[in-house]
Amino acid sequence: MFDLELSAAHPLTAYGWDDGFAESFTPFAGRGFVPGRVVRVDRGRVDAVVPDGDGLRTVLADTALVATSDPMRVPCTGDWAVIDLANGRGGGHVDGVVRALLPRRTAFLRSTSSKRSEGQILAANVDHAVIAVSLADALDLGRIERFVSLAWESGAQPLVALTKADLVPDPAGLAHLVADAETVAPGVQVLAVSAEAGEGVDVLGAVLAGGTSALLGQSGAGKSTLANALVGEEVQDVQAIRDRDGKGRHTTTTRDLLALPGGGVLIDTPGLRGVGMWDAEAGLARTFSDVETLAGDCRFHDCAHETEPGCAVLAAVASGELAERRLESYRKLQRENLRIVAKTDARLRAELRRDWKQKQALGRHMMERKRGTGR
Repeated sequence: MFDLELSAAHPLTAYGWDDGFAESFTPFAGRGFVPGRVVRVDRGRVDAVVPDGDGLRTVLADTALVATSDPMRVPCTGDWAVIDLANGRGGGHVDGVVRALLPRRTAFLRSTSSKRSEGQILAANVDHAVIAVSLADALDLGRIERFVSLAWESGAQPLVALTKADLVPDPAGLAHLVADAETVAPGVQVLAVSAEAGEGVDVLGAVLAGGTSALLGQSGAGKSTLANALVGEEVQDVQAIRDRDGKGRHTTTTRDLLALPGGGVLIDTPGLRGVGMWDAEAGLARTFSDVETLAGDCRFHDCAHETEPGCAVLAAVASGELAERRLESYRKLQRENLRIVAKTDARLRAELRRDWKQKQALGRHMMERKRGTGR
């Protein structure tokens, strides 16, 4: 039977197991189930690391019992699962079945499309959200603001990694790029790293040691190369950069959870062509704390910062205290977030109406059967 007591020597501790998750597992203890950390998800099955005596092993578990049409509740890399190894389903090489998922502490969410109202979970139970931004391109401050907002909203601590720093040989120029990123991500650590040259990797590894981290960013941002450098071996496939522009190609196709040599684990996610806002009001407020602070001095509490008299935000733009680009980005992300929230609310209302109608129809059917049988 699995021992719930936590100790430094416990095999799952290296994967993030602690007293809090042990407590969540309590209702399942003594029933022949074991906890497992999901390291990979693939077509209705998951690879999970589970205790095996004093060590660990990776098992393949079927997820049919926790299958759901809700994309926000499907198993995700980083989840802690309750796994039944004694009564596995599916045959073949399947070792067990997932009976339940333990409550998530954090979840990095994005909208799947600006035209739909569905969310997608990219990683679960993450302590650090590492946002990889390649210096092979001009620094896209708006993209940093977008990712940082979603990271704050997830409950994780954001960290911006400016990858391929070796492509910026001028130290003063590199320092300027770091400063620009710090300006649009208040309270967020920004590190310039080069996996190829080994610059900044040790510092980043020290920050991430002991917890769960997720690498996020666009395709070609160098996430897999950075993951290999942090792990210390070639665990992720990497394709050569394109000669014409120095950009990397998309290589990672699944979200894989990798053990770090200094302790902790890293989730390498596939490159994202786009990342839509998903009910990130608090995250936006934290990312744009400078704008929010200025807004507190506006004459009207519902100031839209457009043409209103006494607008402290517009005054800051006019004086040069606040960059106009920064305000435009704030407006854009706020509008996008409001749209997705409105769509989500409308979808939930439609689902509630549908469920109510189904219950009404079922009630009428039962009454008719009762009358028909005279009971």
